[in-house]
Amino acid sequence: MGMEEDELLAFREHWKQELEKNTDKEGYFGDLSKDSSPVHQSTSFWEKQSNASQQTQPTSKEQPEYVSIAEGLLDGRSSPLLDRIEQERTRRKRAPGSDALNTRAPPKKENKRQKLLEQFLQDLNELNDIPFFDVELPYELALKIFHFLGRTDLGRCAQVSKSWKVLAEDEVLWHRLCLEEGFLDGASISDSPCWKSTLRDCRNTENGVKSNWKNRVGSIRHLQYELGKVLCDASSCAGLVIAGYTSGDVRLWDTLHWDKSYLHPTHSIRDETPAPYVSHVRVNKTVATAAYENGCVDVWSTETCLEPIHRYQHLRRVHALDLSPDSPALASASGPEVRVDAPDEKGYWKSRCLVQLPKPVDGVLVVPGRRDFPLVTAWAGESVYLLDSRYKEEQEPRVLHFVYDHPVTCVDVSSCRAVLGIKSCGWGMNDGGNKIQVYSLETSQCELTVGNSAGDFTCVNLRDSPPHLLVCGNKDRRVRVFDLRTGSSVVSLYAHHMGVTTVQADDWKVVSGGGEGLVSVWEMRIGAKLWEMHNRHPVRHIRFNSSTLVTANIPDEKSPRGACITDDDLTAHRRYRGLICHYDFSMDSSTQDHVLPICRSNYIESSGYSYNIGLAVPYDILSGP
Repeated sequence: MGMEEDELLAFREHWKQELEKNTDKEGYFGDLSKDSSPVHQSTSFWEKQSNASQQTQPTSKEQPEYVSIAEGLLDGRSSPLLDRIEQERTRRKRAPGSDALNTRAPPKKENKRQKLLEQFLQDLNELNDIPFFDVELPYELALKIFHFLGRTDLGRCAQVSKSWKVLAEDEVLWHRLCLEEGFLDGASISDSPCWKSTLRDCRNTENGVKSNWKNRVGSIRHLQYELGKVLCDASSCAGLVIAGYTSGDVRLWDTLHWDKSYLHPTHSIRDETPAPYVSHVRVNKTVATAAYENGCVDVWSTETCLEPIHRYQHLRRVHALDLSPDSPALASASGPEVRVDAPDEKGYWKSRCLVQLPKPVDGVLVVPGRRDFPLVTAWAGESVYLLDSRYKEEQEPRVLHFVYDHPVTCVDVSSCRAVLGIKSCGWGMNDGGNKIQVYSLETSQCELTVGNSAGDFTCVNLRDSPPHLLVCGNKDRRVRVFDLRTGSSVVSLYAHHMGVTTVQADDWKVVSGGGEGLVSVWEMRIGAKLWEMHNRHPVRHIRFNSSTLVTANIPDEKSPRGACITDDDLTAHRRYRGLICHYDFSMDSSTQDHVLPICRSNYIESSGYSYNIGLAVPYDILSGP
């Protein structure tokens, strides 16, 4: 260590001698004695510090800036710029005659011999420091503070000063707000040049779609397949709509691009006659499945839509079928038997488990969420079971709920909860009537009991409802919304005189369907009906998102009069076959393209004059005095 210190001291002395010899020569910026620029003729701050510490070694000439800095480094000051930055900030705070504070004061005579280093440090401070009144913060720290503000507060901060405007309009802040409000999920910050404008456009579009929902402005399409005879079941997910018919045909529509696909079932490949009815259909983003009266189950890929990629056979009719909304996991029930199928790591479909329950199964639901092993909820009579696909034959099924002589009428599941509609019979009617119980899937314990109705709960929706809200329908003709945090009823709507068959809600509206064929849209806040649509058969399926609505009216009678395709009474055939409707509310309400041309005519046109009574805009154009 002693030898290294001696070598370092010798090196410093040698470097000082070299610098002293070079001061008489022309520097990098030219001859300093002849240069008249203020950068090279001023006395350096670091030179003063060096002269104060080395009074025994006076110099006859001014030293260049880089010489002073080098001497400071040789004297052991590892970072001489830090002291200079701190002094500059203190000087700016204490300056009484600053132009920013006193604009009427006479201009102060500037020192023409200002150094390049001083100007450079001042520019760095102006670029990287954000003035928070009497405190200067680095840009990153100020941006972190602004992360806690909403769009309204950011707009107000942008009006304070130019520096605050630059900070309040940073793309990082508006990209975060856009994702937090549910727009453009998964987008990166480089996908838009101005996220503030993108958020504004998304909110304007959302408000326009909401207005169209309330005023029933949009387009409607009827998804029909005449050769399929009577509609048996329908399902929709992520813009895909699937339907099964009594002819054994399965039809798939892509409502985003309006592509039509005919899925080839197994019995058509085998030329089986007569073709079995389709009993259940389900679809998600990747696969579609259908179950038939003869116990056969087919699975297709939504990308190929040709031959089935997987098929299996139950010994009896399939009573229940469900498909996970976010993973290719399939569950089916036939009698007391429950089967779960899913692809393995290589993509090959296989049976994961086969469970025999004590009673015939009423329904099955696959718990949403991506898991290595699918989780299935099945109910039969008074019992509700939670089945793991790793189930072994020697194990007993896990019972989630059982109350003797209290049958389960409806079930829905989310990723962590299960909601059960319980029918009270006998002595249970004295306990307040029928109720809804909320169970935790992790602990298998009842968390909450809500409801008090004399009618049976026919449908319940937890999976598609907003957080902490539960919507359900009852045979007493009412739709109820409950708050799961308090257990209280948010709203109760008298909806359908033949009972509620299906229901769904979001943060501001409720859409319900009844046995009489009515589809009703309700404003949740005021509890008023916005509009309704009627079709002949009971509403068995409702699914909507922010801009579209899919409804299915499925007949109870599968073989009515006139249902045969060879009958002469085709009007009766169309009347009894059922209907699928697709509503699109994303259309711009400012355009009149959704209004018929005859309804947009004016009074000058004689051909359209007779039809201008009671139109949407009857006095759009008037001519004459």
